[in-house]
Amino acid sequence: MMTMKSTNFFRMAALAGALAAFSAPALAVKPFSADYSASYMGMQGAGRMTVSQADGSRWKYELSITSPLAELRQTTTFDEAGGKLRPLSGSDSSKVLTKKKSVNASYDWSRGVATWTGDIKPDRSGPIKLQSGDLDGLLVNLAIVRDAAAGKPMSYRMVEDGRIKELSYTVVGKEAITVGGKSQQATKVSSKNGDKETIAWVVADVPVPVRILQRENGSDAIDLRVQAVR
Repeated sequence: MMTMKSTNFFRMAALAGALAAFSAPALAVKPFSADYSASYMGMQGAGRMTVSQADGSRWKYELSITSPLAELRQTTTFDEAGGKLRPLSGSDSSKVLTKKKSVNASYDWSRGVATWTGDIKPDRSGPIKLQSGDLDGLLVNLAIVRDAAAGKPMSYRMVEDGRIKELSYTVVGKEAITVGGKSQQATKVSSKNGDKETIAWVVADVPVPVRILQRENGSDAIDLRVQAVR
């Protein structure tokens, strides 16, 4: 699923996606944990996504990817407002060999602006004016699962890393995919942006995308495949 840099891919996509459990007809976030096998730029590793209660009505969504040469970690704190997922804060850190990067995000809905600090260019620190329904990359993943299952349009405004991106996913077919050793039918959705494509596989009754693939220039860059969901 995810933003077009390798570390941000998982917030859309990411990492398509991608992901809390939603019950119909009302939207309801539930705790979950999912383990993934991960392929990152040809390196094999492991990934984990979790959603847990933070405090009060707030939730914490975490994604971590580890491989022999790289570590990626992203976190979003969010709540629900008017039935919509709403980012409140986020962190994005990566370590590839000896190169480290860390960016923190703040979504101030009382002022209606988003800002960023850390290893980010001054012209990308914001503020950016927020609109109702705005998401960050991790929450886009949650929205994809929810909307694909409901047969709704999958178009989103993502506000992340000092930029606004309009994202649109379309259903591109059905495909059998193995989840926990069992073959299941998945809905396959795709979003293209120039030479980048994010593909996510969604299975009924599974609260997370069972696979998330990012392709760049026609080649696989990041591939996450679910191994276990709890």
